[in-house]
Amino acid sequence: MKYFLLSLLFLSALNATKINDVSNIVGVRENQLIGYSLVVGLEKTGDGTTSKFTLQSISNMLKAMNIDMNPIDIKSKNVAAVVVTATMKPFARQGDKFDVTVSSIGDAKSLEGGTLLMTPLKGVDGKIYALGQGAVSIGGRNSRGGAATHPTAGIVFNGGFIEREININLFNQEYATLSLKEADFKNAVAVQKAINSFYNTQIAVATDSRSVKLKCPQNRSMIEFLAEVQDIDMNYRPKNKIIINERTGTIVAGVNIEIKPIILTHGDITIKIVEQKVILSPDGAIRIDKDLVIGLNENEVYTKEGTTTVANLVRSLQKMGASPTDIISILEAMKSAGSIVADLVVM
Repeated sequence: MKYFLLSLLFLSALNATKINDVSNIVGVRENQLIGYSLVVGLEKTGDGTTSKFTLQSISNMLKAMNIDMNPIDIKSKNVAAVVVTATMKPFARQGDKFDVTVSSIGDAKSLEGGTLLMTPLKGVDGKIYALGQGAVSIGGRNSRGGAATHPTAGIVFNGGFIEREININLFNQEYATLSLKEADFKNAVAVQKAINSFYNTQIAVATDSRSVKLKCPQNRSMIEFLAEVQDIDMNYRPKNKIIINERTGTIVAGVNIEIKPIILTHGDITIKIVEQKVILSPDGAIRIDKDLVIGLNENEVYTKEGTTTVANLVRSLQKMGASPTDIISILEAMKSAGSIVADLVVM
């Protein structure tokens, strides 16, 4: 049986960061657009006759050009039906260009070499805010020189054009609200204190764990005020997270995520975490660094107090030859047992 002996770490980290990095201005956001259209000019890689909606769409398009064609008589495979999606940036103005994404919804084999026909792009309210059109790029060849990985989806670079603007009137407002990207009462209060300290007056108040209401000073416009606020430094306490990609076995964790005392057995691996002021170094042990020692039989790991973190544990398990699946299972079990106080995000 493999046996791991690790020490306990107690850390509390505060990071200095800009308010702009941890919050958004309420009302200033991106908007999603969507549309339906056809990609033409394909080399017999478009939708077949089983995609009846494509044939009907071709017929409707030709009818709009005064060509009456029954969908049953259309046999071309050079056309594919696609859903067109895009993101409209805040404060976008008429004539601004942006990229649009096209994705096949029929049985097309590839959109390579195709051209997207003019597509009305609508918002959630059903109104048309932009148009999309242009040559479709599917990313060329993959790293091995073969065909593109996803030939049925592509991008039309600068193929979108803003037709309708979304008005956001900040200039004449007296109040604005910041929304923290992650809910946390201490961070909300930290934003409040940083802003009030910067202006030496009470112009910011945290109303909940995510919202901080601001009042614009009389000697500044709202635009100038928000520009200054976003650049203010604050002490931000980030939430501890462990990101796990089960498909690739990738584990990403902050270096200071502590592990509380626990004894855990997983297969032939037993992990025992205790407080240890002096690092143990039995005869024949292999010293990896000043805080990490592997026993002679490579079934034991010893660490010094103040060095036991998730990162340290993962490194030790890797040196013992534990598989990514084993490591992921161990972290999930520790989270369930309360030994790891961090959000576990499994992708």
